[in-house]
Amino acid sequence: MNRLSVDTLNQNWLFKYKLYHIPFWCVYHYFWFTIAVANPVAAAKSMFFSAYSVKILAYVIFQALSVYFNLYFLMPRFMKKGHLTQYVIYLSLTVICASSLINGGYYLSAFFAGCSVKKMFGVEPSDFASFYNTSFPSTVASMTLGMSIKLTKNWLQTQHRQQLLEKEKLETELKFLKYQFNPHFLFNSINSIFFLIHKNPGMASASLAKFSELLRYQLYECNDHQIPLGKELTYLENFIELEKLRQNNNVHVSFDVDEQMPGHLGIAPFILMTFVENAFKHVSKDAEYSNWIDIKLKLTNNQLDFYVANSTSNEPETEAVNYGGIGLKNAKRRLDLIYPDLHKLEIQNADNRFEVHLQLTLAELEQPAATLQMASL
Repeated sequence: MNRLSVDTLNQNWLFKYKLYHIPFWCVYHYFWFTIAVANPVAAAKSMFFSAYSVKILAYVIFQALSVYFNLYFLMPRFMKKGHLTQYVIYLSLTVICASSLINGGYYLSAFFAGCSVKKMFGVEPSDFASFYNTSFPSTVASMTLGMSIKLTKNWLQTQHRQQLLEKEKLETELKFLKYQFNPHFLFNSINSIFFLIHKNPGMASASLAKFSELLRYQLYECNDHQIPLGKELTYLENFIELEKLRQNNNVHVSFDVDEQMPGHLGIAPFILMTFVENAFKHVSKDAEYSNWIDIKLKLTNNQLDFYVANSTSNEPETEAVNYGGIGLKNAKRRLDLIYPDLHKLEIQNADNRFEVHLQLTLAELEQPAATLQMASL
């Protein structure tokens, strides 16, 4: 067994049996004894190298026992169950009993020192109650400290559990929203290809090739919380090409990317996709008017400016035209969850055009540990 294994075993043994509590109580009483004698060296000598050690040992042992009796028996059995009256009674009896046992330590100290209690502590041997002036408040202070530590620890553990539950709930909700979107997109894409099979088999073949690339992206390349911005744009380009084939040039599509997007910036998968998909889904189909979709992306430092607009029909507005479907609601919800204070979304629907303007602050991708290690070589 190597040195590390031995150290780990000793540490686990120390924490398993909570033996670290012993030095804690010794330091605690040394602190108060130092305040009483106003000399840390004299306090240490009195505690460990004199007859006063018996008295201090009584404080350490009986106060620690009373604290643990309260924390692990009285509190769970009475206080946590709402039996406050019984709890107060038993707690008071515990403090009195512990103080009485501590008082016995004064007499034992005098016995081992070979002198009288009066000579050693200035108290008549018959005046047993006078020792309560010190032992009783000291025991109450120890009990209060123990309860404070225990309650604080419980509160921190509760907060930690709540944070883990909130994180788990958030991740579950994000996964639900993401996978709720994927079937929605797949359904529309399959319908598009099915439409092309009957109308133009050649276009259907090209569309199927694009569709396979989109599926590969969804299944293998977008499982992380953040993906490179360039991959998301490639996905958008494939989707746009697929939709342009389906539209059969009845819709003029403009896709303008300001510059080559850097690979060090990340974005949540499908954040932009929903707005582009809705633009194709709800673009006008008027034969007498121009039907168009305009998509623009611009990146300034880490600020992404995304703009999507499409022409709308002159027909009366419906729920679908108002973009009341599941896609846009999911997109808004994901933006609120992933980028709570890092995005600005504006949607306008007027004058036969529907516009979406999204400003998004992107963060750099976290490099995997293996990548960092290779970079350091």
